[in-house]
Amino acid sequence: MKFTEQHEWLEIEDDLVVVGITTHAAEQLGDVVFVELPEPGTTVSKDDEVVVIESVKAASDILAPLDGEIVEVNEAIVEDPGKVNEDPEGEAWFFKMKIEDISAMDELMDDAAYKAFIG
Repeated sequence: MKFTEQHEWLEIEDDLVVVGITTHAAEQLGDVVFVELPEPGTTVSKDDEVVVIESVKAASDILAPLDGEIVEVNEAIVEDPGKVNEDPEGEAWFFKMKIEDISAMDELMDDAAYKAFIG
């Protein structure tokens, strides 16, 4: 699993990259009450706003971690946004994307680096 400074996690699954938010981010947000996901087939560039997430504390945008195409979204978290708080690094993934350059994953933080980043 790899991590971004925007508190997203990425995991390679077959030829796709699964993206969600970290447990740390979910805890900081508080109770998630709304999630808006992108349409599958959307082509994104790194740092494009792709997901809107609202909690009892704040609204946040989730940015595309890499260049690529969104190929699948997790409708279960749209129907039940509370899943993001229950299992942020598991069942509550946000989207799967086909990235243009798999080597870009090497630039992201590993588990130890992310833990150091959040202190």
